[in-house]
Amino acid sequence: MSITANTLATSRCAHQVTALDEAAIAQHIAALPEWKIDGGKLARSFAFKDYYQTLAFVNAIAWIIHAEDHHPDLAVSYNRCGVKFDTHSVNDGKGGLSINDFICAAKVDAVFAQRNAS
Repeated sequence: MSITANTLATSRCAHQVTALDEAAIAQHIAALPEWKIDGGKLARSFAFKDYYQTLAFVNAIAWIIHAEDHHPDLAVSYNRCGVKFDTHSVNDGKGGLSINDFICAAKVDAVFAQRNAS
């Protein structure tokens, strides 16, 4: 079965203890072309017209990531929001990337796409 942004976005996070290997990471990131691996984290930067739109986006994704119980690092400025996901519980607490990071990234992309379509 092919991994797509839609299948990721409609999936739910579950507790993970094993990190994805390099081949699985490559398959998952192919479905999310705007995302990159940065310092071992799944990262993307989003641009906005102004601070109000940036904060509206942050609030919208906060709702979703809280429901998934998988929280990213956020860097918020006037017209930009950086989002970085990783999973602290994998690899015996050493961290890494899990399916949850890609699920939440796809959900964040869906929020961004919806905001731009409005």
